Amino acid sequence: MINAIDKPAIFISPNYVIEAVNKPYRDTYPVDIKLGFSTCYHVSHRNNKPCNECGETCPMQESKKTGRAANAVHIHATNEGQSYCDILMRPIFGSAGELLGYLEVLDKLTFASNSPSPGKMIGESEAFKAMLNKINRSAKSDICVLLQGETGTGKELVSQALHSASYRANKPFVVIECTGLSDALFESELFGYEKGAFTGASSSKKGLVESAEGGTLFFDEIGDVPLAMQVKLLRLFETQTYRPVGSTTVKKANFRLVCASHKNIKAMVQRGEFRQDLYYRIAGFPIQLPALRERPSDIPILAKHMLSALAEKKRLHKTVLSRLSTYSFPGNIRELKNIIEQAALLANETIIREQDLPESIVDDTADNTPHNNVVNIVDNSVKNSFGSTSVNASNHHGPYTFGVAKSGALAKEDIITLEHAEADYLKQVCRNYTGSVEELAEALDVSVRSLYRKLQKANIKIKGAFS
Repeated sequence: MINAIDKPAIFISPNYVIEAVNKPYRDTYPVDIKLGFSTCYHVSHRNNKPCNECGETCPMQESKKTGRAANAVHIHATNEGQSYCDILMRPIFGSAGELLGYLEVLDKLTFASNSPSPGKMIGESEAFKAMLNKINRSAKSDICVLLQGETGTGKELVSQALHSASYRANKPFVVIECTGLSDALFESELFGYEKGAFTGASSSKKGLVESAEGGTLFFDEIGDVPLAMQVKLLRLFETQTYRPVGSTTVKKANFRLVCASHKNIKAMVQRGEFRQDLYYRIAGFPIQLPALRERPSDIPILAKHMLSALAEKKRLHKTVLSRLSTYSFPGNIRELKNIIEQAALLANETIIREQDLPESIVDDTADNTPHNNVVNIVDNSVKNSFGSTSVNASNHHGPYTFGVAKSGALAKEDIITLEHAEADYLKQVCRNYTGSVEELAEALDVSVRSLYRKLQKANIKIKGAFS
């Protein structure tokens, strides 16, 4: 019976031993599978222990707890190298209700990778894997998918993955940029027009809907579509029919709909800025794309992927990766790409160091490090008024202390600005520090460039600063 399944599949006992296997599964792995002996975790991962004992979620363990089917996205060692697989684990019971074993069926996710791969989605964090599962499940049907996420999270790449994993993969993938299009231009671009429909229409033109025949139509930033046009979009999506500008003939369309927006469409509906009926039409299967700050473990992989695409091969110093892991990335993956390309151009060597990063990155991450958090530093007047607790900072900056106010109500006139507090702190550091500027910058966890700028702003002379 297992040979009737067209996807890679195995039947395994409750102790992970493979009892049956089909040909697609054997063809997937470069391992000789011995029935009644080989284990699923050895074949797929080359592990000697089950997945849950190696830091991964085990779908069998989940299925054992619930008695129902379970799934997980894992990286398997296949004939093609490290490959993403969406695993569905289903318990099989006998006629008396006894558990016989588990049927495991695999979907190979060819649109994603955990290593540099052109044209693929890159990552290995749990948030990334959860998104892959949703993409894979929705790609197999014609359900309308709404991609929501911040700018730069890769919505167009996800839409292409949805297309490439669908049965429409060999048909056109057409992108419609909704931002900045007027009502008239939007309609003519979308539906096309007949000759003489308006001034300048010297010939007929096929619209984007017709160009996507049989394939996928991707509306990027659909939240920017004017309310007047939303009515016509709703009719197109519901009836799959349209009429070119200047024509009386109604045409039939055949496409799969995918939409995306960085705006909160549901909130726009509540404000009356987006039609409710259109929202429920396009949001058949919403997918929230995680921001880069929600998947920091993917930053090294993404950075390596971006560096591999450059003509001159360079790599990141470990301190750069540490710095990037604490950055907020408001521009997400698109911003990371810009940072990597800029740093690669500025780097004089094959290794990209902190001083090669844009100043905005250094300043942003420096402000979020404990070494530069001067909120609790107070001046002498506050210490005298409320007393102080001496805090030894010798582990990081040398044998000196700074005061921290005890509990009590601070008057407004007793509080100094953060700028002055940082300046006083730097003066105290420089009076006691005997090393070089470079060593001090490393101890303060800022770049040398940022330290020079802070010293200059605080009117601290560099020469003789560390006497």
